[in-house]
Amino acid sequence: MRYLKRNIENQISHYLKIFPAVGITGPRQSGKSTTLKTVFGNKYTYLSFDDPLNVDFFNNDPRGFIKEYKKHIIFDEVQRVPQIFNYLKIEIDNHRQNYGRYILTGSSQFNLLKSITESLAGRIGLLSLLPLELKETPPSLRKSHILLGGYPELITREYKDTKEWYGAYLQNYIERDVRTLHNIGNLRDFHRLIMLLAARASKELNMSGLAKKIGVTVKTIQSWISILEASYIIFLLPSYHNNLGKRIVKRPKLCFYDTGLICYCTGIENTNLLRRGPLDGQIFENYVIAEIKKNIMHYGKNQDLYYFRDNLGLECDLIIEDKDNHQLSFIEIKSNDTPKREMITPIKILIEKYQQSELSSLYKIQGYLIYRGSQNGNFKENIKYINYQDFILT
Repeated sequence: MRYLKRNIENQISHYLKIFPAVGITGPRQSGKSTTLKTVFGNKYTYLSFDDPLNVDFFNNDPRGFIKEYKKHIIFDEVQRVPQIFNYLKIEIDNHRQNYGRYILTGSSQFNLLKSITESLAGRIGLLSLLPLELKETPPSLRKSHILLGGYPELITREYKDTKEWYGAYLQNYIERDVRTLHNIGNLRDFHRLIMLLAARASKELNMSGLAKKIGVTVKTIQSWISILEASYIIFLLPSYHNNLGKRIVKRPKLCFYDTGLICYCTGIENTNLLRRGPLDGQIFENYVIAEIKKNIMHYGKNQDLYYFRDNLGLECDLIIEDKDNHQLSFIEIKSNDTPKREMITPIKILIEKYQQSELSSLYKIQGYLIYRGSQNGNFKENIKYINYQDFILT
C-alpha cells in the first residue's frame, strides 16, 4: 500500500526536538502507525501493544522491558499497558535533556490523556493525526472526498468497497474500543446514537432530545458524547459570545471529523443522492468546518473555532479566532453554486456588532462566503466569496 505524505510530519519532527516524548492520538485507521513507521522507521524501533507478547513482556518484567526499550522507540496503542507511564516518567526524569526518546500512540484520548496527565505532564508534546485533509488527497480523488471520506486505506484503494469498509469500521470501533475501554450498557443504543447524530451534523447538539429519542437519560447521552469525542468520531463547536449580544444560544454545534462516515450512516451512496437530498447543506458545512479543524490540528495552529446563533435567529456558521495573526473571520458556508448578497447578511450584522464592541481593537475582521461555485471575488472590502476547495487548499 502506497504511503500518502501527511502534513503533520514536520510538526512531529519539531516536537521530537523539544520534548522527551511525543504522544499522537487519533481515530483508528487514520494512519498513525503507517506514518510513524514510514517517516521515522529508520531511526526508531516500532513496537505495538496490540501484540499480546509485548503486553506480557511488560507486565511480567516492566523494569526489564524499559531497560531494553529505552531510546528511540515507537510504542503503538500504549493505552493497553497503562502502568508503563509510571516507568517512562522515571526514565525521562533521569535523563530529562534527552529529547525525542519516545513516540507514544493511542486511539482513545480518554485513556492516553488520563495517564499523561497523571504521569507525563510537562514531559510530552501532544499531537493528533486525523483522516486525510483535502490537500493530502491525490487531486484525482478530491471530488469524492466529501462523499467518501478521508481515511487513508479508502483513498489508497481509490474508494473501492467504501460501504463495506465503513460498515466494518463502525462495527470494529463499537466492539473493540467502546466495549473494551468504556462501560456501555447497551451497544445497540450506542450505535443508534451515532446514526442519529449523523443526521444532525452541523446542528446544535440537543442532548435532551436525543435522550428521549433513544430512551436513556441525559447523563447517559453526555457520557456517550464524551466517548465519541475522545475517539475522534465527532467534535463540538462552542458558541462565540464575546460582546456580540446577551441572547446567545450556548449549546454547541455537532460536527463529524469525517463526512464519509456521515454519508454511510445516512445511506447516501452517490453524489446525486447527496446533492439532491435534504442533508446536502449540513454535510457540506460539516465538511468545510472539519477540513479547517484538521488543518489546525495537523499544523499546530493557534486558532480556535466557534459558531454564533442568538435566540432571534441571527446565525453565523463558523468563526475562526486566529490568535497569532490577530484576526477574526466570520464565515457563511453554502452548498450553492451561485454567490448571492443575501447570503452574507448575518456576516455583515455580526461584523458591525463586533466593530462597535470594546474588543474591536484586538482583531482584524474578515468575512467569507464559502460556496461550491468556481468564481472568487469581493462583495465588499472585508467580505469575500471563495470556492471551498480554494479556501481549504490555500
